[in-house]
Amino acid sequence: MAKRPSKHLRAPRPLSVTHATSETRHDGVWMVQTMSAHAAVKTYLCPGCLQQIREGTPHLVTWPLTPGLLSTSGVEERRHWHTPCWRRRR
Repeated sequence: MAKRPSKHLRAPRPLSVTHATSETRHDGVWMVQTMSAHAAVKTYLCPGCLQQIREGTPHLVTWPLTPGLLSTSGVEERRHWHTPCWRRRR
C-alpha cells in the first residue's frame, strides 16, 4: 500500500460553510462548525488547553472568516477546539 503524503502537503479538506455559524471575537469573525462524535475520526490538539481531543469526542472546528497574511483561505488556519475551551475564549 502506498504511503499517503503528509497532511501539510495536501490541500485542506473542504468544510461545509452551510453548517457553520459565524461568531465575532476580539480578533475577528470566526466560522464555527460542530464536529459530531461519529465524524471525529482523528485525534487533535486543542489550542485552548493544549490537551488532546481524542477520536470520537464531539468538538468544534473554527477558522477565521478573513485569512491571515500568509494564507489564501481561512480554512488553512482551521483549528479543532474542545467546545468549553472555545466558549471560554474571549
